[in-house]
Amino acid sequence: MSNEDVSIKNILYILLLCILWYSVSSGNNVISKTILNDFPFPMTLTMIQLLVTTLLSGPLFALWRIRPYINISRTYYWKLIVPLALGKFFGSLSSHVSLWKVPVSYAHTVKATMPLFVVLLSRFILGEKQSFKVYCSLLPIIIGVSIATITELSFDYVGLLSALLSTLWFSLQNIYSKKVLYDTGVHHLRLLHILARLALFIFSPFWLVIDLRKILETANLLQNSDTFVMCFLLFLNGFLNFVQNVIAFSLLSLVSPLTYSVCNATKRICVITISLFLLRNPVTLFNLFGMFIAILGVLCYNKAKYDANQAKKRAASLPYTKSDSNLLFKYQNANHVPFIHIPEKTYENRYMGVLLSPHNHQGNHIPKAGPQEI
Repeated sequence: MSNEDVSIKNILYILLLCILWYSVSSGNNVISKTILNDFPFPMTLTMIQLLVTTLLSGPLFALWRIRPYINISRTYYWKLIVPLALGKFFGSLSSHVSLWKVPVSYAHTVKATMPLFVVLLSRFILGEKQSFKVYCSLLPIIIGVSIATITELSFDYVGLLSALLSTLWFSLQNIYSKKVLYDTGVHHLRLLHILARLALFIFSPFWLVIDLRKILETANLLQNSDTFVMCFLLFLNGFLNFVQNVIAFSLLSLVSPLTYSVCNATKRICVITISLFLLRNPVTLFNLFGMFIAILGVLCYNKAKYDANQAKKRAASLPYTKSDSNLLFKYQNANHVPFIHIPEKTYENRYMGVLLSPHNHQGNHIPKAGPQEI
């Protein structure tokens, strides 16, 4: 099979993954909103998602032959793994609160501010400075979200703050999960399982005291829906959330970071569009205009960030074996020949901005990073 045939096959496979990702994510958000309208317990929805992820990860590891668990020191576990698990729980919980209080379209428009949080957190935590072009690309995001907020007919302060907190938690999780992946060499899907299992264990007592007690005490809880149907929707939501994460990780392993970021922004457009069509929440033209400007700002940020990273690579005088004009694939062909030749003695960590050994201190190859939003 020629390289051209392989490229066409890979493109079709990536398109199929994107379609599945957009469909699953849109369906998951619509189902979450439907559940929370009749069953206003966002913590219960979060706990069920964590439970399903924990239960389904084992069979998936066996099916895909994912490498075994790597022992992590107790100090490192408490220093990074536990805070990451807390961040995963609070990020998911605040995301569900925002879906409960405001329309799906507005919640996802607010979440388009993730680049802003990533830039600010990277500056204060890692001391990482961005180019002027990157800073300018944040302006459309801020303007778009501001317009969408001012013109939102179903505006709610709790929904807005919850969406912003969710974005903040996921931004922090992105930064530190990349550090854990590099330090330990753990597989990204196994890290997802570790965090879900730990968060489920830590917050189960809180769920028993807060949500379960309210559920048992509330009379006629499900006035507008059947109990069996609601239970089915809850577990379907957990399953779709798990599938969404697996597809996102799989897609990231096949394409460049820029391509993944564009796909992620396109997914947000699909979620907003499908939610408006199915849930029929009222919007105005100015509201739609604000959403469009915010998503366009995300695309501009992704391109500006890519250009800044390429400039850093050229400044580091790393030898090139082929033009970097192909922004879709990570590799030149099916044999995973890279576009950029990196000398054996050095490896540029694109997240921390320093030159590192191609293997971490435990002798494991540097793993791929997780997706921007779980």
